[in-house]
Amino acid sequence: MSDVLNQAVEALNEKLGGADFEGSAKFAIEGSGAVLIDSDGARVSDDEADVTLTADADTFQGIMDGSENPTSAFMTGKLKVDGDMGLAMKLASVLA
Repeated sequence: MSDVLNQAVEALNEKLGGADFEGSAKFAIEGSGAVLIDSDGARVSDDEADVTLTADADTFQGIMDGSENPTSAFMTGKLKVDGDMGLAMKLASVLA
């Protein structure tokens, strides 16, 4: 498992803070793998999800550390969303 994925799982679980996230979302990090978020928290997994957010490692890191706005990343094509857009927006508010 890559350091990028391990750091992503840690950062996402910290941001979620035990919140009950309904549904499932997958962050596909280009060249690294995928992290799944569901009611159990975040973990490394490439399982099917209600929404998949795809970005390169730099964009993903920026979203995690707050230097990249998820909505702006989506609007500029740095972040691709496939699936439940409402769930993606809910996730963005949790991560902000």
